[in-house]
Amino acid sequence: MHNVCVLAPRRRLALPLALLLPALLLSGCSESGDDAKAAPKSSGSPTPSSTVKVPQGISLTDQGSKLKFGDTSRVIFESAKGRGSVLQLRVTSVRRGSLADFKGFILDDDYKKKAAYYYAHVQVKNVGDGDVGGVPVPVWGVNADNTLLPAVNFTTGFPRCPSKPLPSSFGPGKSLDTCLVYLSPNRSALTAVSYRPSQQFNPIVWQGTVGKPIRPAATKKAGASRSATP
Repeated sequence: MHNVCVLAPRRRLALPLALLLPALLLSGCSESGDDAKAAPKSSGSPTPSSTVKVPQGISLTDQGSKLKFGDTSRVIFESAKGRGSVLQLRVTSVRRGSLADFKGFILDDDYKKKAAYYYAHVQVKNVGDGDVGGVPVPVWGVNADNTLLPAVNFTTGFPRCPSKPLPSSFGPGKSLDTCLVYLSPNRSALTAVSYRPSQQFNPIVWQGTVGKPIRPAATKKAGASRSATP
């Protein structure tokens, strides 16, 4: 779909193009309070443009559904590799990150240094009949400027938010717990997490309370005295 930022230790990084293109500003993607739904509505058939078969007993979440963190949706997902299945997606929580979390990575431009960092914990399960492995988890961030934020692609481990794509084989019954990193330009607040496979799709969004950054554990100064019990 769109390019994403690749993070590797001690390397200079390219900007995520998806954060620079005005075409990715999302107009009209959020619903009004009168239309918001606390729980997803469902239908028993796929969208007309899709050829993916929905297994019996699986109901799809309607386009435009507005969910809370922890709610589950079931959607048709067709990867860029031409394969498709039904995925069960659940955004369990979102937390703010901090620049200190990226120690060891070269953030060599104002965009990355002045970004707001967010970590979204996401659960994915294949409840369909197809295999959609080897692609990024299809969940995006949306900020207060109504900009679609791609998840950062790491080429090495990031302990604060261990990010993993779908494994090369992700067939029926397979599941994945992962953490997605979003960099929001100009410190714009993240307001939602979204499933939006195309511009024509009325996005399914998750919203809720965003947790505060986790402060690094304090370290003792060299030579500091230790307390002792008499």
